[in-house]
Amino acid sequence: MQSSLLGEVRAQLAAQAVRAAQVQKLAAAVYPKVKSWPLADRNRFCNELWKSGTDEEGNLAIYLYRHFRKQCASCEFHLFEKWIDRYVNNWGHCDGVAHYLISASIENEPELASLLPPWTASANRWKRRAAAVSLVHAARRGGHTALILEIAERMLPDEDDLVRKGVGWLLKDAYAAKPREVVRFLKLRSRQTPRIVLRIAAEKMSPADRTLCLHKR
Repeated sequence: MQSSLLGEVRAQLAAQAVRAAQVQKLAAAVYPKVKSWPLADRNRFCNELWKSGTDEEGNLAIYLYRHFRKQCASCEFHLFEKWIDRYVNNWGHCDGVAHYLISASIENEPELASLLPPWTASANRWKRRAAAVSLVHAARRGGHTALILEIAERMLPDEDDLVRKGVGWLLKDAYAAKPREVVRFLKLRSRQTPRIVLRIAAEKMSPADRTLCLHKR
């Protein structure tokens, strides 16, 4: 069953240049066929998609698993971490896994967020970015504020622009729910905070808060 569906999916993806919307539509068509599978079979199928190394099959694995977001918990969190460790090699896949799937696991089991801080020291740039991006949804709701600021502080010295942009995104969304905490955090660290982090974090700030945070000297 798995190999047959995998072959069918790959034939559809190979038949034409596939846009993201088409991959999303394909995932919706595949979902009814896999939703009753045992968890191990579902995960094995998604792993095979990732092993192809193509953007389209990686995206399909992400879109397909988004249909199971309400079921995502500790088991899935560790599965998604393995995807980042083994397969993710671009920011689109990183954000797809982190922003939609890991965040769903954390929403369903909030204690999983405590596993993210060690990722900030990873040699894998995508895992470091994922440490920030996985908490964006929580940041918008005002959740995990202390942890968000801890992760941001750990990554202020990071020299990778894509990681820095992830930190800026996290702080920008945290500001919407906890402006006082984010402004205080950035004011106290303005000298060591990379300009790109400050610029992104300040995008939705009030003029007064933006001035406070962007004034580095």
